[in-house]
Amino acid sequence: MSEFSGYTKTAMDAVKNEIAKVVVGQERLADMALTTLLSGGHALIEGAPGLAKTLWSRALAFALSIDFKRMQFTSDLMPSDILGTKIYDMKNSEFILRKGPLFTNLFLADEINRTPPKTQSALLEVMQERSITIDGQKNALSEPFIVIATQNPIEYEGAYPLPESLTDRFMMKISVAYPGVAAEKRVLMMHNGGFDVSKLEQAGVIPVCSAQDIARCKEEIKDVNVDESVINYIVSIVETTRRINAAAYGSSPRGAVALLLCSKSYAAMNGRGFVVPDDVKEVAMPALRHRVALKPEAEMDGVNADQVIEDILSKVKVPR
Repeated sequence: MSEFSGYTKTAMDAVKNEIAKVVVGQERLADMALTTLLSGGHALIEGAPGLAKTLWSRALAFALSIDFKRMQFTSDLMPSDILGTKIYDMKNSEFILRKGPLFTNLFLADEINRTPPKTQSALLEVMQERSITIDGQKNALSEPFIVIATQNPIEYEGAYPLPESLTDRFMMKISVAYPGVAAEKRVLMMHNGGFDVSKLEQAGVIPVCSAQDIARCKEEIKDVNVDESVINYIVSIVETTRRINAAAYGSSPRGAVALLLCSKSYAAMNGRGFVVPDDVKEVAMPALRHRVALKPEAEMDGVNADQVIEDILSKVKVPR
């Protein structure tokens, strides 16, 4: 095991500082989304329209100096629209690949629940294997690769709930809340001063990281130590989600792996070469909330997944 250098904290603090120049009051989103990226996963962001989810994603890609593509998911979107397709080149008498927007580093799927299940399922291979198969030919994607999907929790008309298999592929489900009064005032002051959301450079945002830096952070995270007592703690939390009365079913083993990997990344982002129980608690909600399905009677009583997980965290014994 190599000596822990703290490089991850330095690099990610710089990225968060750049994003904060254009997005006010979303520090939790930054922490959890960067944790997901460094853990090799994908993020589902849920929040009302107008909370800067798209702007935040653009600023993230700009600060990381990685390729970014965005697609608005609609009811008529076809799998080939995001994956790409083979077209016949008359000049060279051959089929060539026209790459879709998924051939990128950071793909933003805006309102993913607005598109039919057929198109949603096209993301399964991409998110799991980081490759795209078109006409039987597998095409590897460049690293880093992360899918950030957004969905609106308010409007249900014309929406297609994500299938469990796709939901479980997201390492984290991050809830975005309205900003506080002070943060919203800062937003208004920025716009009053001429801020243009389409021109990040004019807001002073600069690239401070690269794909190579991300790879270096991931290598450092591999060396973050996890004591067996902390692993037992993670197992206890996940196992409890499966037998709590309000839950129809709990987290899969993939959720336990996500909780472990995110805890290691979160520890490294905070400058530590070891995981403490508080790291597990910090990432437990976004790592598990979409992996716990509630019984109908619990939902009728107004119980939600967040409350269930909070209850579990309060009851599972914390290791010393």
